[in-house]
Amino acid sequence: MLQKNGRLVVLVAAVAVAAVVIGGVVAYQQGPRSEGGTAAPLSAPTTPSTKTSPATPTLKPSTPSAPSTTPDKPSGPVKITLNLAKLPRGRDPQVPYLIGRVVSGGAGGPETIPGKADIQQIARVNGRVLAVVTRRLGTELLKLGPTTGTVERVPDVTTVVTSADATVAAYSSTRTGSQSEALKGGTVYSDNGGLDNQKLDLPNAWGLRVLSVVDGKVYFEYAATEGGRSQLYSWTPGAAKATQLDVTSPTGISSDGRLVVSMGLISDSGSCSDVKEIATGKRLWKTCESAIEGFTPDARTAFGGDAYADGYCSGTATALDAQTGVILRQWKSCFFQTVPEDDQHLLIVVDALDGGGEDGYGQRGIIRCTVSTGACELATPLKPHSEVHLGS
Repeated sequence: MLQKNGRLVVLVAAVAVAAVVIGGVVAYQQGPRSEGGTAAPLSAPTTPSTKTSPATPTLKPSTPSAPSTTPDKPSGPVKITLNLAKLPRGRDPQVPYLIGRVVSGGAGGPETIPGKADIQQIARVNGRVLAVVTRRLGTELLKLGPTTGTVERVPDVTTVVTSADATVAAYSSTRTGSQSEALKGGTVYSDNGGLDNQKLDLPNAWGLRVLSVVDGKVYFEYAATEGGRSQLYSWTPGAAKATQLDVTSPTGISSDGRLVVSMGLISDSGSCSDVKEIATGKRLWKTCESAIEGFTPDARTAFGGDAYADGYCSGTATALDAQTGVILRQWKSCFFQTVPEDDQHLLIVVDALDGGGEDGYGQRGIIRCTVSTGACELATPLKPHSEVHLGS
């Protein structure tokens, strides 16, 4: 669904990644790419071996230095305005993604989501496709069997996430009234696709939302009062209750469970994001220029969109040093959702309304952008009036 009105508090726009770098920095290459395919995940470029004559002694390789805890300082321009019509075509996304009603990418073949209901979110776990869709005035979760064609339905589910290895899903349900108004109460589920599924009822929760699954723990947020600020909780499936953490209004957690982003000041002029250490509560940095949503898998790069977004899409997608908050890259176009594909590549759902597409409004697709070079490519073709989502 294209939403033209309403405030976008957190960027939901995603993807795009860069022209592949081979053996050095090839920043902004516009040459053709092989289209489609299910290539293995991008790996770091390797340096070609140097041929030596028998008379030339073999040089002993130097001992590699310990890896830095922060990304290397990028070369080239930091702020980049994209022209979507001129981006080269790259490989297909390597995470689950939706075009129309077909889920592709990740583990498993293409799967079509049945029905005509609007699709809100998608995910893949243990070969199954999960989809949050609208149902009357609320939502529900569809769980599609990988081979049987069966569909299991869980009512009132509003959010779904999966673990990094796609073996465990967590989702949350919230209650709504006859006029689609939010009600108190909700449930958090842990689903491994087997017989050991667990749930935690939270009868006093307002605005319940799952955030991530890290090291067997489910992280979620909810407010204790209607309209109040939400608090971060962690729950070990099977435990009778969750543990409250000293973090308010969380928006993202690193895959190692070390860092958390929380939304601080919210005003008519925008919002500010704080990046903190979960264990100590120490704030590493703060930004009021971007609304930070999450981190790359290595937790070295944070990403987000406009701090103030009150329109059709977010005008920026930004990658920042997760330790310092320094902006590494900032792309300008029309963005809806961002998901990391790997440590260096972000996948971004884009629209050609402001992105220079051939037909303008309504052309939507997924791009891949590389943090180290700033270069971007089309991970899927731009298609008119197509529903596009990225999943976990």
